[in-house]
Amino acid sequence: MTSQIASPPEATCNISVVIPVYNEEENVPLLAERLHAALSRLQRTYEIILVDDGSSDRTWEKLVEGARRYPNFRLIRFRRNFGQTAAMSAGFSESRGEVVITLDADLQNDPDDIPLLLEQIEKGYDVVSGWRKDRKDTFINRRLPSMVANALISKITGVYLHDYGCTLKAYRREVVSKLRLYGEMHRFIPALASWIGGEITEVAVNHHPRRFGKSKYGISRIFRVILDLMTVKFLLRYSTHPIQMFGKIGLFFGIPGFLMLAVVLAMHLSFLFFGTTFGAGLIKRPFWVITPFMLMLFCMQFISMGLLAEIQIRTYHESQEKPTYVIRERAGSAGS
Repeated sequence: MTSQIASPPEATCNISVVIPVYNEEENVPLLAERLHAALSRLQRTYEIILVDDGSSDRTWEKLVEGARRYPNFRLIRFRRNFGQTAAMSAGFSESRGEVVITLDADLQNDPDDIPLLLEQIEKGYDVVSGWRKDRKDTFINRRLPSMVANALISKITGVYLHDYGCTLKAYRREVVSKLRLYGEMHRFIPALASWIGGEITEVAVNHHPRRFGKSKYGISRIFRVILDLMTVKFLLRYSTHPIQMFGKIGLFFGIPGFLMLAVVLAMHLSFLFFGTTFGAGLIKRPFWVITPFMLMLFCMQFISMGLLAEIQIRTYHESQEKPTYVIRERAGSAGS
């Protein structure tokens, strides 16, 4: 499943709150009340974008009731369940705030923590990630997989956070407007933001037990995270020069194959010119004849894949006039 972000509209308010919602009919009324209470105290202009991700219960009706009762609510309804990443992508595309804040609809994230994130944004950070330091979830099927995933994501991406899975995050508009989200990649936004030079920090936030409904995520989700993590690693390190990755894999096979081939050739020459029996037994073994050619073939395949990927990357950037860099700001002398 892929989701694409269209060119976002210009910022017309201070804060956009984006919330994916899926089968949360019992939580929606209290969520709407708490969001209105928390945001109306900030003395800033805001909007609340709730994206119904194809709910099969009365979630949409409850959202409409909340929009009638409270101001600044904007609702989006998907035709079917496309997933949390697609819902966030749609919310980002529709948002008009200078700062975009995301949180879950299950009330485990606390809307009253929004000012904590805004304080860090005002200090100059581009992404502020919530950290559920005292998490109120079961250990085996929620916290343990999350701990493993956080350690793995931090190690591979080089962006060290305690809690990638916490949806409560704040982003500067210029960061999310440049992202394209696919699959389950919403959790990797801090890592993707670091790729374009975003400054990232983390703050401890409240976490509450789920009161209504049930979690949509289980331990099986970790496998999808691992697969998407491979994509993120490729994007962060090799998206502009994929031959570096495929070439390294090719050399991993090619160098041993070349050395084995050299050994076999030396054995043949030694036997032909000097009549020595050194290595004659190895020459007769199929392993020493077939394996070098197989390894060399693997090497050529991966290098060919790398060259094809290089062509695709250039087509991708040039067809969209997409730069391979992001300018943070410009400066110059008077009159220049």
